Amino acid sequence: MNIYGIVILTALLVEYILVTTADILSVRSMRSNLPDEFKEICDFATYKNSQNYTKVRTFFSIIESTLFLAVILVWWLLGGFPKLDEVVSHWTSAPLIRGLLFIGILIFLRGLINLPFSIYSTFVIEEQFGFNKTTPSVFLSDLVKTTVLSIIIGVPLVLGVLAFFEYTGDYAWLYCWILGTLVAVSLQYIAPAWIMPLFNKFTPLEEGNLRNALLAYARSVQFKFRDIFVIDGSKRSVKTNAYFTGFGKNKRIALFDTLLAKYTPDELVTILAHEIGHYKRRHIEQGIIFSVIHMGIMFFVMSLFIREKELFNTFFMPNVSFYGGLVFFGLLYSPLELFVSILLNFISRLHEYSADEFAVRTVGTPEMFIDVLKKLHVENLSNLQPHPLQIFLKYSHPPVLERIKRIREHAKLLRS
Repeated sequence: MNIYGIVILTALLVEYILVTTADILSVRSMRSNLPDEFKEICDFATYKNSQNYTKVRTFFSIIESTLFLAVILVWWLLGGFPKLDEVVSHWTSAPLIRGLLFIGILIFLRGLINLPFSIYSTFVIEEQFGFNKTTPSVFLSDLVKTTVLSIIIGVPLVLGVLAFFEYTGDYAWLYCWILGTLVAVSLQYIAPAWIMPLFNKFTPLEEGNLRNALLAYARSVQFKFRDIFVIDGSKRSVKTNAYFTGFGKNKRIALFDTLLAKYTPDELVTILAHEIGHYKRRHIEQGIIFSVIHMGIMFFVMSLFIREKELFNTFFMPNVSFYGGLVFFGLLYSPLELFVSILLNFISRLHEYSADEFAVRTVGTPEMFIDVLKKLHVENLSNLQPHPLQIFLKYSHPPVLERIKRIREHAKLLRS
C-alpha cells in the first residue's frame, strides 16, 4: 500500500474512532438527575424517555457507520473499483457516459445500503418513541421523488464536471467551481417554489390572531416576505419545526402544523423572531459564501490529484480516468470534511446565539423564549446534557442549557 492508501485508511479509521468515541462518551456521561431548569415542565419519566431515545439513536448510528466503513474497506480491498470499471467499459467507450455510469452505480449502491437503515429508523425507532406518522406510501413516494430529483439535478452536474476535466485543461477546476456555484445559488431560488412543494403541502396561514401577530412582528423588524405558510409536517412526524426559506421576493415563512397545535401566538412570535434573526444577521448569505469558497478550494485541490497515478494504484485501478479520480479524491478528501464540518458547526453555533440575541432584543420576552426552547427540547426528546466532545464534533446548535444561560445574559445587558 502506497502513501495515498496509508493516508486514506488512517483518516477513515481516525474519523470513525473519533466520532464513535464521542457518541459513547455522550451516552456514558448522561446524568440520572433532571436538570433544575426543566423540573417545572418535564417529569422524570419523560426525561428518562429522552435518554433512552438518545441511547437508541446513538447506538443505531454507530452500527450504521461501522457497517458503512466495513463495506468501503471490503469493496476497496477486494478490487471492487477496477471490476466496476471493467463492467462499464464493456457497456460503452464514451468517457463521459462511462464516468456517469461508474459514479451513478456507486451512488446507487450507497443508497441501497442506506435504505434498510432509513426504513428501520423511520418505522421502528421513531415509531417506538411516538414520533413517526410516515406511512409506507409516503415513504416510497419520498424515495421516488428524491431519486428523480437527484437524477435531474445530479446527472447534468456530474456530466459537466467530467466534461470540464476531460476537455478544458488546467482551468477545469475553475469552470467546475463556476458551474457548482450556479447550481447551488439557483437551488436557493428554485427549491421554495418548485422542489419543497413536491414533498409537502404549503397552505397560506388563515386570517386570525396568529397571522396578525406574526405580520405585526415582521413589520416591526422590516422583514418583507411573500407569505406565511403552514406545512403538513404531521404526515411524517409529530416533531415540530419552523423556518423561512428563499431569497428576494420568494422569501416565505413556513410553520409546521404540529407547531401550531402546541404553541400560543406569542410563543410562535418568539420562534419566528429567532428565524428572522438568521436573515437579519446575514447568516444565510455567510453560509452560502463559505460553501462557495470551500467548493472552489475543493475543486482546485482535486485538479492536483485527479490524474495522479499513485492514487489509482491505491485502489488497484490500472487505467487512469477523470471519473475514477473524482471518486478516489472524494475518498481522500472526505475524512478531511470532518474538520471542515467542525468549523461549520462552530460557526453555526455562534449564529444560533446571535439569532437568540436578536429574538430577545426585538421581542423583549426572554423568559417566554426560554420556555419555548424548553418545550421544544422536551417534546423532541432532545439530549439535554450532551458530552462536550460530541458538541464539538457534531452539534450545529448549542446545548439548550448553554442557550438559556446566554439568553439571560443578553436580557440582563439589555436591561442595564
